[in-house]
Amino acid sequence: MSPLPLVLFWSVWSVTALVASGVLASRLIGWAASRGAVDIPNARSSHTRATPRGGGLAIVAVTAVAATIACILHPESNRPVAGMLLPAVVVAGVSWIDDVRSLSGRVRFAVHLGCALAAVAVLGPVRQVSLGGFACLDFGHAAWPLTLLWIVGLTNAFNFMDGIDGMAGLTAALAGATLAAAAVVFASPAVGGIAAAFAMAACGFLACNWQPARIFMGDVGSAFCGFLLAVLPMALPQTAISTPLTAAVLWPFIFDTGLTIIRRGLKRENIFQAHRSHLYQRLVIAGWSHRAVSSLYGALALVTAGLTLAPLFAPAVRRPADVATAASIALGTLLLPTLVWGAERKPPGVAR
Repeated sequence: MSPLPLVLFWSVWSVTALVASGVLASRLIGWAASRGAVDIPNARSSHTRATPRGGGLAIVAVTAVAATIACILHPESNRPVAGMLLPAVVVAGVSWIDDVRSLSGRVRFAVHLGCALAAVAVLGPVRQVSLGGFACLDFGHAAWPLTLLWIVGLTNAFNFMDGIDGMAGLTAALAGATLAAAAVVFASPAVGGIAAAFAMAACGFLACNWQPARIFMGDVGSAFCGFLLAVLPMALPQTAISTPLTAAVLWPFIFDTGLTIIRRGLKRENIFQAHRSHLYQRLVIAGWSHRAVSSLYGALALVTAGLTLAPLFAPAVRRPADVATAASIALGTLLLPTLVWGAERKPPGVAR
């Protein structure tokens, strides 16, 4: 196929996903409220008014339709697509039940683990991780447990980080677009099409979720996004490259979640209990707007996305790009706590 038809096809594909998600998310506002899926502000909330949740259903629906079409167009990809999408949809379904009527943490964890096991059984574990020109880690017998930890951990990290307007949707869009670009390099059109539709669906959802949000993603969206982003790179031919690429783009989420868990663990707090001690939450409490914090995390993710993708399209820049990626993540891990430290020492502002 010549370049022009390809560009036209991908343009129509992406715009359709964007519009469909935006329209569906706006329709879900009243529908979710009528079914009792509403976030009522409390002492631990970052919002100040009752807001429907469950807007992530738009992302789930658009991604599922895109995956179905991708399987029709590329039947050779049916097995990996099913291996990553079906467990993700199950996670979304149980999470929607949790949005409507709360489920216990044990039930959610059991579902996440069971779906992760199903995905790994089909896709295979991540056996190696390439750290660019620095090293290549071989997990050996630890591949299975580490892959399960990656999937379940990222699923919950995304849920923990979906606490302010625009944060999860923007990050999901950037990570999905990065994986779509990687799929082009790895000649995996089905996975690339799904990743592109997922990214554009997240963008469409943002139209209703950017501050001030008219609807929240809900657990149905955040758990689905986290799970899908964990298994999408496992469906690509170069898993050893695509998985750390995904982790690099999502490093702000991973770092914030990891640091918060460590801090709360040292204080002997229940890490699964609702709280407001994530770095992004502390910035909002200190007076930053939701859009400013979400933009900050998005900018940090965008920088690493560009740096990690560069060697795939221009192998000659691999070494400097790897060094720049490591440096940007290292500087970012210093920047975020420093910004929180500075913001908390100023007179508190209004979050919204």
